[in-house]
Amino acid sequence: MDAFREEKIYTIEDIYALPDGERAELVDGKIYYMALPSRRHQDLIFSISRKIADYIDAKKGGCKVYLAPFAVFLDKNNQNYFEPDISVICDLSKLDEKGCHGAPDWVIEIVSPSSRQMDYLTKLLRYQTAGVREYWIVDPQKERVTVYFFEKENVEEYMFGEEIPVGIYEGFSIKIE
Repeated sequence: MDAFREEKIYTIEDIYALPDGERAELVDGKIYYMALPSRRHQDLIFSISRKIADYIDAKKGGCKVYLAPFAVFLDKNNQNYFEPDISVICDLSKLDEKGCHGAPDWVIEIVSPSSRQMDYLTKLLRYQTAGVREYWIVDPQKERVTVYFFEKENVEEYMFGEEIPVGIYEGFSIKIE
């Protein structure tokens, strides 16, 4: 009897080999399957991303906004693959047809019951160490947004309905209803 069962290490190729319609993220060689998002989840993604894109367009900015499913390869190994709900990338040289290679400037995750631990722990640490400048966790169940300004080593919490300042854009705030 083997007391130490070896766990399979998965790669990005395994993610690409998933059946059509099946979505998963890969963290240090372990696959995390993703549930289908709820209607409220989708409404929040659309509403928030529209506000960001409208702001960028009005300021004639060069950053791009991408919604899941959009691949983010935080590091150069083939054992990590993320699909943030919203990614804002300002260094366009990180982009190719497969996705973003390196840390987006701003990542927003909408918490669902199945993603709570992943969003608040695993992704928080991975995004911070990879160089993401700002990370928002939007929690519809608690109607709360936790904002991590990694550059300033600052964390703030806001309730839905409050103006939330955007750290990477001076003078821009978003109200999540």
